Amino acid sequence: MNKITVKNIEINVTGIEDDSFVNITDIARIVNPEFPAYVVRNWMRLRATIDFLGIWEKLNNSNFNLTEFDQIRNESGSNAFVMTATK
Repeated sequence: MNKITVKNIEINVTGIEDDSFVNITDIARIVNPEFPAYVVRNWMRLRATIDFLGIWEKLNNSNFNLTEFDQIRNESGSNAFVMTATK
């Protein structure tokens, strides 16, 4: 695993085949070092983020469930909408 440093924060970079991926939790530590999950959670509930993820899934996931995604997309952006990660 490689690392890059941004504003004195180390960010993990993982390579899979010819692609590289950065760790968004590490990036969120730049904004909130103690609770980076808050930054990620707020980013995940934005309509623009949901739209981006939907486009990425359409392009890269042949099993993407567009029907379920449309329901999530329609709810995104509202004050009641929360998206959380699961293990």
